Amino acid sequence: MTVRTAELLMGIATLVLSLGLMYNVWADGLRVDWVDGRGPGAGVWPFWLSLGMALASVATLYRWYSGATPESRSDAPYIDKDTLFLVAISAFAIFALLVMMTYIGTYLALMIFMFFFVRVLGRHSWGVTNSFVIGTPIFIYLLFEVALTKYLPKGLPFFEEGFLWIDNFRYEWFY
Repeated sequence: MTVRTAELLMGIATLVLSLGLMYNVWADGLRVDWVDGRGPGAGVWPFWLSLGMALASVATLYRWYSGATPESRSDAPYIDKDTLFLVAISAFAIFALLVMMTYIGTYLALMIFMFFFVRVLGRHSWGVTNSFVIGTPIFIYLLFEVALTKYLPKGLPFFEEGFLWIDNFRYEWFY
């Protein structure tokens, strides 16, 4: 597939998707205007954002038809072998992350995932790698479990029990 063909297919796909979203909002009877005494209706954001996406899709299709951009005139392959490899390895890594989250929990899985992406694929220094491997789970923990009080999967019971001491420490010292 060429870059030109990919641009056409994406323009059509996003136009159809946005029209479908607009239709669903309208068909469900959601208000897309201001409701007196309550504020915006339930369908305001989905409908108007979908309309914006539809207009952007029409603009993309027009630019494709008129050949206004280098992409709309390009017959180069859309994805080369190196890019396809990175996409495939990324998809596999994300799948492995999801599987690992089931067994070893979110935080250990994130550490392994970040190590793979930063050190193995990115070939960054140990300092950068360690910063991400340690910083990402801490940030995710503070964001979800502390600030939003949404508990993430801890994995098998052995790993879940290991996190109890962190929660106990947090509650003893901060609450």
